[in-house]
Amino acid sequence: MDHKTNSFERFWKELKRRKVVHVITVYAAVAFVILQLVDMVSQPLHFPDWTQGFIIVLLCIGFIIAIFLSWVYDITPSGVRKTKPLSAAKHTDHATTPASSGWKIATYVSGVIIVALVVFNFISRRNLNSDITKLEKSIAVLPFYNDSPSDSTTYFINGLMEEILNNLHKIRAFSKVLARSSVEQYRGSVRPTIQQIGKELDVNFIVEGSGQKYSNTFHLRVQLIETKNGNHLWAESYEKEIRETKDITETQSQIAQAIAAELKATITPEEKRVIEKTPTTSLTAYDFYQRGREELTKVWSYGFDHKTVKRAETLFHKALEYDSTFAQAYVGLAEVFFIKRYKDNTISESNILNNYLDSMLVLANTALSYDDYLPGAYIIRAAYYTFKGYTKKTIEEYDKAIRYNPNDYFPYFAKGGLYEELDILKSLENIEKAASLNHGPELTRILTRLGHNYYMAGFPAKGNYFLLEVLKLDGDSVKYSDNKVDLEAIAKGNYKKAIEHYVKRYLIDSTNTGVLDALGLYYSFLGQHKESLKYYKKSISILKASGQTNPTMDPFIGYAYLQNGYRKESEYYFERLIEAFNNRIKSVPPSEKIYWVYPLAGIYACRGDKDKAYENLKVFNQNKSFTLMWVTSIKNNPLFDSIRNEPEFQQIVRDVEAKYQKEHERVRKWLEEQGML
Repeated sequence: MDHKTNSFERFWKELKRRKVVHVITVYAAVAFVILQLVDMVSQPLHFPDWTQGFIIVLLCIGFIIAIFLSWVYDITPSGVRKTKPLSAAKHTDHATTPASSGWKIATYVSGVIIVALVVFNFISRRNLNSDITKLEKSIAVLPFYNDSPSDSTTYFINGLMEEILNNLHKIRAFSKVLARSSVEQYRGSVRPTIQQIGKELDVNFIVEGSGQKYSNTFHLRVQLIETKNGNHLWAESYEKEIRETKDITETQSQIAQAIAAELKATITPEEKRVIEKTPTTSLTAYDFYQRGREELTKVWSYGFDHKTVKRAETLFHKALEYDSTFAQAYVGLAEVFFIKRYKDNTISESNILNNYLDSMLVLANTALSYDDYLPGAYIIRAAYYTFKGYTKKTIEEYDKAIRYNPNDYFPYFAKGGLYEELDILKSLENIEKAASLNHGPELTRILTRLGHNYYMAGFPAKGNYFLLEVLKLDGDSVKYSDNKVDLEAIAKGNYKKAIEHYVKRYLIDSTNTGVLDALGLYYSFLGQHKESLKYYKKSISILKASGQTNPTMDPFIGYAYLQNGYRKESEYYFERLIEAFNNRIKSVPPSEKIYWVYPLAGIYACRGDKDKAYENLKVFNQNKSFTLMWVTSIKNNPLFDSIRNEPEFQQIVRDVEAKYQKEHERVRKWLEEQGML
């Protein structure tokens, strides 16, 4: 034992004599500093993912070389000399003190640097972790880079990214997980800095990734970055041989859960079960499904295209050939029919459109029979019930979709539209939420609706704020001006200003039917019936030439003809609205019924049929809430001029105004509570 101890002591003394210990200490300090610098600059300078690993390998090789050289050679006042054996060194009297002192100083300094860096790293990470817990858990997943040599695997890398995103979407502890369309603008090799992206998307955390697929193996590297300072919080590499579908879905689940753990986001047992579920055991079915999803993404990103939709439909059918219980493939197919039903303008036959609608419901129900945790299936069912006019069931389906995917913007936006005439406060809450979850091309539509609803709730300043935000996004000053004057006319009755605006627009483009209809409407509200009919006639002529109509203007067109002595023509438009009303009233959602009974009441008032006018006005007045639009309209709508001064009509006006005021106060109180007023 003593012999072993003496041997170790002699070896340790020899390491010290040959300065190996000093070299190790200094090298460790330098390597530590290099690794810290690489970590700091790799993201801003867009170093490839393998950079840090490559540097570590080089440093390990350098470490071995440094130890070898320090054992064999020594630095002396006379220069670099080969280190003599211990026996020979004892008989040598050359001075080594200066060199030894220098090494000692370097060793001490290096030791201090290492300790300081370790302490700094510990404190900074502890502070960073503390700061992270205070930050809102808002996150965006950027498009993954495809490092594969062929673009043919892009769909696979995109599929990995989208499923990781979908898994994060399902975790309610995240306050905001942006939609894929929000980040597509950052696809490509050149991106802004993480700090800039975080600011543009208004998120505190970014997920970046890159991957490649070769043969039946995929490699994926993912990292989580805090956007304010660009701090890298977590990174991991995954390499899997694809033998079964679980090899793919398990990795996607692990990544989502690792990100949640890093951000201290609690995952409920139900969320964990949904995230970890493998949708199909068939690799072939899953591959066809991923390809089909990629085609649908193209449709939503670039617009309707027959060939792309057909490819998606074929791929989903192929997926189901290999696994007839693959629930997600049924949802994909239902989405195809949804797109055909609502996006294909070449189809006008009602029987085909209704078949598409019925197919959507059947496919969604089939999907849910195999997996009742699919938010997409509930969205499809909500679309079906919307068309059928079942508002309550529609909202229930959207609520189910939100339960299983609380970070999807669309159900909130759709609910916001449904609530516009039922509960303006709920409408605003839902559309605000939708706006927070989407920073893609859809954002202009969301913010425009938000601006409209704030006007209708009696807060024009907030409404105009969102219209200006839309202007910043799309730069369309004409659209901004149109929206602003329309809202001021609808909400405030500022018809003269609207006419001035649209006359200027007409002088630039006299064939724009939107401009012509606006002039016809606003001249009608000012009682200038000849001018009103002049513009309506031009609009009708242009629409007729292209085989189109605009039924929403029928009551006012009929009124314009009536006021100019054309009773036969006015009856044509009045009767057309009554026929449309009788065909649709049973299927019209409650939230939209007032859009039918209100103009119908106006038509009967024009005809002198007071009983039917009041009959429809009473149905209109049953609405529990009204926005400012209805207050302004019922006070100024020329269709009611024949009964305007009657007590019964005036009482309805007061009822409408009182209901609006109640809603206005609710919204005002909510805005104050949210610190938004």
